Amino acid sequence: MINSCKSYGSFFFAVAFFLVCFSTAATAAPVAGDGKASLFERYSSVAQDVLLKGLSAVGVRYRLGGTEPESGFDCSAFVQFVYREAAGLILPRTAKDQAKEGEAVDRADLKPGDLVFFNTMRRAFSHVGIYLGDNYFLHAPSSGGAIRLESMKNSYWQGRYNGARRLLGIDSGAAPSPGTTAQ
Repeated sequence: MINSCKSYGSFFFAVAFFLVCFSTAATAAPVAGDGKASLFERYSSVAQDVLLKGLSAVGVRYRLGGTEPESGFDCSAFVQFVYREAAGLILPRTAKDQAKEGEAVDRADLKPGDLVFFNTMRRAFSHVGIYLGDNYFLHAPSSGGAIRLESMKNSYWQGRYNGARRLLGIDSGAAPSPGTTAQ
């Protein structure tokens, strides 16, 4: 019972986070004359779908080698599942191979939906998550854990950050056709 309460708590925190980041921005009109779109308006519906699909998995347990929500996910299978279901992209199975997809993104230029990579096993690109915005990312952490949000400002993640990749045309709203790999 305690674990399911933790899962629901994490899920509600994730939904609240998403709503705060996007709904307040969606109602905020651009400043007159600056030509800038609100946060919500800047991201494609595909990127929004990726975030919503990822957030819907908060609380699903971690399982090494797991590839389905019913049995649990490891980090790369979680990312693979979210992008397949939400964007129709077929990604490689491992974090290391996923780190070769899309285009490199500087940390200062991260956008929601980008993949973020970390060195958690004494080798580069051994862990992957989905960037949500405001220095938060969504990931399947490790044995005994469940999919959750974490701050990239946490010293553990800051010291292990390896880079990021963009798979979606954030401003264009386009994703490759289903069954294709992001280039």
